[in-house]
Amino acid sequence: MGNDNDVTSVVLSDHGALAGMASGSLLVDHTTASKNLAQSLADACDRQGVGFLDAPVSGGQAGAENGALTVMVGGSPADYERAQCYFDCYAKKHALMGGVGAGQLTKMVNQICIAGVLQGLSEGVHFAQQAGLNVDAVVEVISQGAAQSWQMNNRAETMARDEYDFGFAVDWMRKDLNIALEAARELDARLPLTALVDQFYADVQKLGGGRWDTSSLLKRLE
Repeated sequence: MGNDNDVTSVVLSDHGALAGMASGSLLVDHTTASKNLAQSLADACDRQGVGFLDAPVSGGQAGAENGALTVMVGGSPADYERAQCYFDCYAKKHALMGGVGAGQLTKMVNQICIAGVLQGLSEGVHFAQQAGLNVDAVVEVISQGAAQSWQMNNRAETMARDEYDFGFAVDWMRKDLNIALEAARELDARLPLTALVDQFYADVQKLGGGRWDTSSLLKRLE
């Protein structure tokens, strides 16, 4: 589901998921959404005697297909313990980060970090191309040092080939970054680079790249 309104409709409508859940059951929400939504869902579940975990994931389609997602969980230790055996089926890492909403806040940190890394990688690849370097050879060398990242290992080669018809869509990344920026305003946290990269993704959308992979930040530099 794409946003808070979608989740609210699916879970809390008259014929939604919660309406069909018995007391003592557990609702786990893997959507990337706001902390406020997590708290609203938890309150609704509590009134019905249902447990709740906000549990956004990282790892994308490949992570899901290979059972290698990372799950960031918010909720009670008791509810987390009940869910661990299920997380083990499709996650390489899962952890309880705190009370309700902590999973969503952790996912915001994840997206903030990815945005900065991808912008730096885009500029590095662009610079290498302009300098006439072999991007694959450059990445092979620098990925063995301090510049290494998941994004470099998995996206630099496709960026150099101008391939973006896969992966996590720019439209969804902007949704996630807007959630993080809104939370930052509430927390009085400063995210100048995240706000800038969000606008760079807006440029990619104007190029028709709303469904391109997030590594398409390189396109706006060409």
